Amino acid sequence: MSVLLAVLALTGAAEAGSLTAARPCAPAELAQLTAEASTPYRLTCRAVLRPGQAVRRPVLIEGAEASGAALDCAGGAVGRPGTPVSTRAPTVAVWSRRIAADRWSRPTDVRIENCLIHGSVRVWGMGADGSYDDLRASSRTAGHVAAAQAAAPSHVSLDRVVIRGAGSIPLYVGPGVTRLSLTRSTLEGRSVSTALYLDAESADNRIEDNLFRTRTQREMIAVDGSARNRIVGNRFELGGRPGVFLYRNCGERGVIRHQTPSHNLIADNVFTGAARLRPPLVVENARQGRRTYCGDDAGYPWGSSADDRDNAEGNVIAANAKSGRS
Repeated sequence: MSVLLAVLALTGAAEAGSLTAARPCAPAELAQLTAEASTPYRLTCRAVLRPGQAVRRPVLIEGAEASGAALDCAGGAVGRPGTPVSTRAPTVAVWSRRIAADRWSRPTDVRIENCLIHGSVRVWGMGADGSYDDLRASSRTAGHVAAAQAAAPSHVSLDRVVIRGAGSIPLYVGPGVTRLSLTRSTLEGRSVSTALYLDAESADNRIEDNLFRTRTQREMIAVDGSARNRIVGNRFELGGRPGVFLYRNCGERGVIRHQTPSHNLIADNVFTGAARLRPPLVVENARQGRRTYCGDDAGYPWGSSADDRDNAEGNVIAANAKSGRS
């Protein structure tokens, strides 16, 4: 299949959302957003900063009431340089909120642009409260993929942003997140893991025309049970680390991974700084169950509980280039 045909076949990953008409932020809200504070600001409106303004407090975009929220930094920064962030306390959080045992309120149609973000961005549905109990319980049902996707944020756009990692993964796309786009952006700084993580049951995300130069301890992008994504036209400065790994992290925390890392398009990317010997640029089936915790999800007739292997299929990996220039 040609790259052009593959692009046409996977255009569903690039569909735009029906943008919710969130109201512009009032002057008092902008003043609170840009105030000196350590507590997160709950953003539910469209914020446009003036040149020279900055947001020094964390930003929380949570629940359906935040649908349509936007942050245009006009080149300004969010967060503080060198300030530690964590998985539960990122710089920018786009999160769903549990409202009942099996119901979640999720934000959609969120846009973040023209920002330098110090730390990390986390987009998360089930599990956003810090507990994996809901994910575990859902994964033990046959309809887990649909349930996870219905619970997670969708149509989140990050355009022309710089995410400067400070240890935690700069951009984490959580279980079930769909139709997120990262475009014309840069991921840099450092990470104890990857630069970008596409977690289980996420799908139809678009990663295009970005620069990845985060100093990672692992591969630059992990595609962990994530499907139908477009990773196209990016430049990777690897620094001797691997590029893109596709796998299924069977059994971690006892959560069954139902979806396989399949039907992704990874094309027209340029990799520099690859390791000299057998450089792993794009690797399908990178784990194949070789983890001590793979048996922690045993006992069910589907997904990684029934088969620890990655089972990647239908991926189109084409026209990627290795360059000696950094």
